[in-house]
Amino acid sequence: MAEEETLSLEEQAPKGKNKLVIIIAAVVLLLAIAGGAFFMLSGDDSADTEMANDANTPAAQMSDSNEAMSSGQAQYVALPRPFLFNLPGTKRSVLVQIKVQLMVRGSDNEVAVQKHIPLIESELLSTFSSSNVQKLSTQAGKDELRQQALVNVQNVLTPIIGRKGVEKVLFVGFVMQ
Repeated sequence: MAEEETLSLEEQAPKGKNKLVIIIAAVVLLLAIAGGAFFMLSGDDSADTEMANDANTPAAQMSDSNEAMSSGQAQYVALPRPFLFNLPGTKRSVLVQIKVQLMVRGSDNEVAVQKHIPLIESELLSTFSSSNVQKLSTQAGKDELRQQALVNVQNVLTPIIGRKGVEKVLFVGFVMQ
């Protein structure tokens, strides 16, 4: 009988240790997952600072008209909705979706652009829908469309706010189906 009791006590002790090891491993795993999620979701401030410094270099200031607007740090105004439109293709129509952000310098330009977003969206939509599938299939065509959009937005804003206001039109999403 004494041998049976010691056997049963020895068998129960490892089970308790196994549960403890499993619990510790689960806690360590959860901490690792939480740390990884925090690392992935937290932004890298040094990259943002480098990008802002790169935008202020002379290489980023492309023309004389852009140099006049270069006072202040670059700020980005995201348009609230992507542009979604059809273009006629050779065999069938093509659905195009473009997400746009506008680069401005100075808080006064940012406020003016945000105030006139409906006007800017209207101008961009007419510019985008006047393009064709063949042009948008190439990088050069997309660059040309971006430049045309910038000129049209600046032309529509100049009489209203008294300055160009927008330095660049950026395509942050471009899908053709």
